[in-house]
Amino acid sequence: MGFDYELIGKRIRKAREIKGFTQENLAEELDVSNAYISKIERGKTPINLERLSELCAVLEETPEYILSGTNSTSRDFLRGEIMEMLEGCSAEKIKLIAQVVKQIVEFDGKA
Repeated sequence: MGFDYELIGKRIRKAREIKGFTQENLAEELDVSNAYISKIERGKTPINLERLSELCAVLEETPEYILSGTNSTSRDFLRGEIMEMLEGCSAEKIKLIAQVVKQIVEFDGKA
């Protein structure tokens, strides 16, 4: 399974914007060109692990979030991903999903 660099780029852009950085500010912090940041954010070029680590430090974000969109240290780390999946579902499917989730939540594990 490969990485979706377009989604990674969107997460990087979102994290940059949350920190109040422009592409130029981020490029300066990382000692790279504005064009490089633009390409990463558009998913046009892959990011290596060293650069990812530097970027995460500057943006105060986890590599886990940048790469997968999740942050398992947060109680609701999959909430956004789940909501995105539900957006495309019919009312009937959402009702079925709710029934399954209810069963899982109420399951106490005792046999």
